[in-house]
Amino acid sequence: MTKQKKHPRIKHSQSRKTVLITFSDGQVLKGPVGETIESFVQSRSFSSKLRPVACHVDGQLRELTYLADQDRQVRVLTLADSDGRRVYRRSLSLLLVAAAHELFPKAKILIDYGLNFGALYCQVRERPPFSKAELKQLEDHMRAMTKADIPIIKERISHEEARVVLKNLPDKLRLLKCRYKPYMTVYQLGDYRDYLHGYMVPSTGYLETFAIGTYSDSFVLRYPNRNSPTELQHRVEYPKLVSVFKEYGDWMDKLSIRNVGALNEVITSDNHLETIMVAEALQEQRISQIATLLASLQKKIRLVLISGPSSSGKTTFSKRLAIQLLAHGIHPLILGLDDFIVNREDTPLDEEGDYDYESIHSLNLSLFNDLLLRLIAGETVDLPHYNFLTGKSEIGQTVSLGPDQLIIVEGIHGMNPDLVPYIPPEKIYRIFVSALTQLNLDRHNRIPTTDTRLLRRIVRDAKHRGYSAIATLTRWPKVRLGEYRWIFPYQENADVVFNSALVYELACIKPLVEPLLRQVEPGTSCHIEVKRLLSFLQWFVPCSPDLIPPNSILREFIGQSVLRPYKPGLKNEERRMKNEE
Repeated sequence: MTKQKKHPRIKHSQSRKTVLITFSDGQVLKGPVGETIESFVQSRSFSSKLRPVACHVDGQLRELTYLADQDRQVRVLTLADSDGRRVYRRSLSLLLVAAAHELFPKAKILIDYGLNFGALYCQVRERPPFSKAELKQLEDHMRAMTKADIPIIKERISHEEARVVLKNLPDKLRLLKCRYKPYMTVYQLGDYRDYLHGYMVPSTGYLETFAIGTYSDSFVLRYPNRNSPTELQHRVEYPKLVSVFKEYGDWMDKLSIRNVGALNEVITSDNHLETIMVAEALQEQRISQIATLLASLQKKIRLVLISGPSSSGKTTFSKRLAIQLLAHGIHPLILGLDDFIVNREDTPLDEEGDYDYESIHSLNLSLFNDLLLRLIAGETVDLPHYNFLTGKSEIGQTVSLGPDQLIIVEGIHGMNPDLVPYIPPEKIYRIFVSALTQLNLDRHNRIPTTDTRLLRRIVRDAKHRGYSAIATLTRWPKVRLGEYRWIFPYQENADVVFNSALVYELACIKPLVEPLLRQVEPGTSCHIEVKRLLSFLQWFVPCSPDLIPPNSILREFIGQSVLRPYKPGLKNEERRMKNEE
């Protein structure tokens, strides 16, 4: 076995001189006690072209520099694994920031949010945006650093030392105020030291695949993603999505909250109620603007399609939009795509033979379009109702449309043109809803929008469906795969994008979701993901969920929403009967 340089991480037992490392494919290697897992990994051959970037050791996520102090079970992680992709992205972010620090020491890099083609949208602060020539210079310098294979060194330092190391990064220093552990872990690349939340690759030589380029009015750092783990994916323009992120950034500026440290200061200073009210008011203002626009198009539009990924708050948004339309004298009829699911035995199967409810082909598209055309023509129709317990379609309510009455359809496939091929496009208005948070831990540690939605869903599934956190987490990868197949490719078809994220929400979700996550037993398949979520939630000062307004989008997930039993479009007597049921 090729011996590599040891990393001074921990002291190991001297009672034995060798250890056995058993890999997930059954291969067993013997080596000296205290050797890194990286050394064992490098001494074996892999059938995959993907280079290992991290590992699971005895069911725990570890860096390749983890020391083998005793016999261990190891599973190597590559860019084909979600944990491996996170390690790669985080390490690439460190490389970007360190390279920029060397070339442009006065520039402050903000790693803002992710884009679905495998890219991080970045901005430069405290100087003009990078020119194309400067971006080329930055990319060339990063490639030189990867070729030099510079070690990424991990250090555990005291708070006092951290204040010195991070003195030029005030947003990171803010986080220390709520740090309960007496130490902080920082990484050093060359002469640059920084805090990045999570594990890293051992050295820059692992970071071979990336690119930098202009995007909108800033730039992106591109990396391999789940669809192309060995190469960069084709670049996609998302002008509407970028516009909404900028709008949300303006909202955060109005609230003077640009990162978690600032949010924590608001909560601990007892200004959180005002922050909650303003954040909710900004959302309501946006919903009102959309309703006003729809009212101006009332003579043209008959169908409003509302779509978005899981746990975006589509249901509450559609009801709040309906209320705003009622204020304009427009009485909408709300339909849910879930009621058009085919009988269970007719549901398509995924690659693993499970029912694929994420597919558009799980819907009875012919029935859906037939009923829409008949409603628009003024006919009275019997709507279906899908019974999830029996897996059967049943007869639902009987409805008809009045003159110029709008139909609002809520479901994940609203942006897909295959949903309504027979409705004239000029009669359709599409709204894409997603929780597009820009509230990051600090300028170099972003919070993925996916994590916000996942935490929402864990709380909702426990509150309204009786599911455990492990049940939700087990299902989540398939939900995400369905989003990449059936939702995200069509999001730019939207006429308008609504951001359902609330700047304060993770502080309120934290006390609700942490007990659910802690119920997941160590050693279970989801425990690594649980540890990751708990680890980033530790940075938030909790806020009481009791302060959330009863019509908030968050109430859809945490409960006690005044909109939950309300279904616009039903007559008062029908509504009363529904409530009694």
